[in-house]
Amino acid sequence: MNRSDLVIVLADRFPALTRHDAEAAVRVILDTMADALAHGHRVEVRDFGRFAIKRRAPRAGRNPSTGEAVSVPEKLVPHFKPGKGLRDAVNVAG
Repeated sequence: MNRSDLVIVLADRFPALTRHDAEAAVRVILDTMADALAHGHRVEVRDFGRFAIKRRAPRAGRNPSTGEAVSVPEKLVPHFKPGKGLRDAVNVAG
């Protein structure tokens, strides 16, 4: 499922919403979550999961084409931990 599929499901489930309104709602939700993560906050949706930022330590890597050692700097990466409701739903569906 991608963003446009989510917009279609939202517009179909709530007939009072137009596709344009559903697109705006999805955009606002995702942009707000991304902004919160960018500012170092955690985003938690009960029974779905938790999004957080993890720090990946600097490390030594290798250039795959030359084999030369390169330094990979520290960086922040998004991390998702599924909630119990999502884990249970996936196990029932699978």
